[in-house]
Amino acid sequence: MRGRRALAEADVVVTDRLGPTAVLDELASDVEVVDVGKTPGHHPVPQHEINRILVEHAQRGRTVVRLKGGDPFVYGRGGEEVLACRAAGVPVEVVPGISSALAVPAAAGIPLTHRGTVAAFHVVNGHDGLDGAARLVVREGTATLVVLMGVSGLGEMVADLLADGADPATPVAIVENGATPRQRVTRARLDGVVERAQDLGVRAPAVIVVGHVAAADLLLATPDAPLTPDALATPDASTAPDASIAPDASTTPDARTTPGTDRDTMVP
Repeated sequence: MRGRRALAEADVVVTDRLGPTAVLDELASDVEVVDVGKTPGHHPVPQHEINRILVEHAQRGRTVVRLKGGDPFVYGRGGEEVLACRAAGVPVEVVPGISSALAVPAAAGIPLTHRGTVAAFHVVNGHDGLDGAARLVVREGTATLVVLMGVSGLGEMVADLLADGADPATPVAIVENGATPRQRVTRARLDGVVERAQDLGVRAPAVIVVGHVAAADLLLATPDAPLTPDALATPDASTAPDASIAPDASTTPDARTTPGTDRDTMVP
């Protein structure tokens, strides 16, 4: 709601490719929209130029909204933009968002923590490879590993994990275009996920989840462990091991229900 109120007051909206761009259609006709979006390997507007655009418009007395996807302070370079504005004497209000590291696995029915399975998660930027902590949590199974922007480096990351002693059978899920009608989940064992992703043409944007919570049957009821009233909704029945699935056909751009469920809801 704070974000929508800010947009309603904006004179200028500086937007990213992966931001909630559908809201741009709701802007008044006199609002200037500046697209500074990046694609993998192609950054037509460098960060220092984005900073300049924000400051320049604000110093002209205009109300500027920097529209991002997810959380601006989680691999969103929001901190750099806040610093640039404050250095120029421009007041800034930050409206928190929900990082794709959390929202996308949830939209796919993957809990990052699950009682009796794992109690922590570790988020990394795939562009920088895996540090020792990331390799450790997978090898020891002490936390779920969540990789953002990791599709292009998937092969190298998997090779590093296996060389470091990770269990080859560790479940992996790759969620493409999360929380959109184009959402697709690809699952495989750690030692087979690279080939699986290549066969299915997995592309960015995607969130990669490594760990036991990525197992397709984690939230499925069994005769020995039936669902109870307080249990989470059962995932789509098509979510089988090693399956690549599309979202439920009923999921539309305006929908707020998680694909494949009828109880849990997600607000982007």
